[in-house]
Amino acid sequence: MIITLIQALYDPRVPIPQEIVFFEKALEDIEFFDISPQMYWLLKQRGQLVQMPPFFQERLQQKYNGTIYQNMFIRSQTKIALEKLEEAGIQTIPLKGTFFAEKYFGHLGARGTSDIDLLVHPFDLERAIHCVKSLGYIEQERIPSHFHWSFSKEIPDSPIPLTIELHWDLMKEKTSDINMDEFWEQATAIGSYRYIKELSDYHTFYMICLHGWRHNLCSLKYFLDIIQMIHILQDKIDYIRLQKDAAAHKTLRRTVRTLAIVYHHFPHLAGIKELPFKKGINLWWQYNAIRDRNYKTYMQYVNWVYYEFFDFDSIKHTWAALVNFMYSVGNMRFSHKIKKM
Repeated sequence: MIITLIQALYDPRVPIPQEIVFFEKALEDIEFFDISPQMYWLLKQRGQLVQMPPFFQERLQQKYNGTIYQNMFIRSQTKIALEKLEEAGIQTIPLKGTFFAEKYFGHLGARGTSDIDLLVHPFDLERAIHCVKSLGYIEQERIPSHFHWSFSKEIPDSPIPLTIELHWDLMKEKTSDINMDEFWEQATAIGSYRYIKELSDYHTFYMICLHGWRHNLCSLKYFLDIIQMIHILQDKIDYIRLQKDAAAHKTLRRTVRTLAIVYHHFPHLAGIKELPFKKGINLWWQYNAIRDRNYKTYMQYVNWVYYEFFDFDSIKHTWAALVNFMYSVGNMRFSHKIKKM
C-alpha cells in the first residue's frame, strides 16, 4: 500500500486509490516505518493532503507535530554541542539529523531524528570526546571495527536518553577503501562558523546511499531519503563521478545495488536522473521481508547472505565482513550466557 502511495506522491502519473481500506493499510505501513512526518510534509507541500480521509490527515498531523517538538529539542542540543566543538577549534560535520531535514525536505519537522551524528577527523577524536563528555554525555560500550563512538545522557521526563555519535568514517574498518579526506576537502563552513562544516550535495548523496546500504534498505525511510535527494538535486547528482569514486573506494557494488533497488521500485526516477549503472544487479530485496517479521522465503535468505558477505568489491573486504560477523555472533552468545547467569 505505502509503496503505491509514495509512487503517487512523487509521480503525478500514478493515481492515488480512493478506497478507505487503502488508507487504513497505508497508515499502518507509515507508522510501522515511522515515516509519518515525511509523508505529512510531502503530501501537504504537493496539495494532496486535503484529498486524504480525515482520519488519515489527523493521524499524520499528530505524528508530525510530535516530530517538530522533538527535532526542535535535538536542534538546540546539536547547537550546544557544535558551539563547544567550535570553541575548541575542532572541525566537525553534522551528518543527517535536523540539518538534512531542513535542507533536503524543506522543514525542520519533515523528517524525524532521534540522535546527533557528528563527523570529526580521527586525530581530533579524543578532543571531541572530551568536549562531548563535558556536556554530560556518558561513554557507551565501543564496538570494535566500528566507525563511530556513542555517548548518551539522560533527558528529564524522557525514557530514552539523547545520544551523540562521533563518526570518523562512514564504513566499518577494512570493509572499504573510502577516503574521507575527499569529503572534508569539499565541505564548506556553515553560517558564521569557522570549524563547523557541511558536506557537499554530492558527498551527502553518496553518504545517504551508503547509509541505506548499511541498513540493507530495511525501512522505507532510506528509500525516501534517496528519492527526495534525487528530486531536489536532479542533474546536480553526477553518477559518472559517483561510479568512478565508488570504484576507487571499493564501494561500487554497494552503491549500485542500493540505487538499482530504489530505481526498480520507483521507476519514475529514471525520468529525473537516468541511472547509467548496469541494472542487472542483485534485486533480491523484498518489501514483504521488511514489513512482516514473520515473512520467510528462500529469496530473503539469499538477499541477506549476499548483503552480509558478497556486496563487496574485493576479497579482503569480504573477509573483513566475515570476521566482523563472526565476532558479533560470538559477542551475542557471550552476552546471552551472562544474562542467563
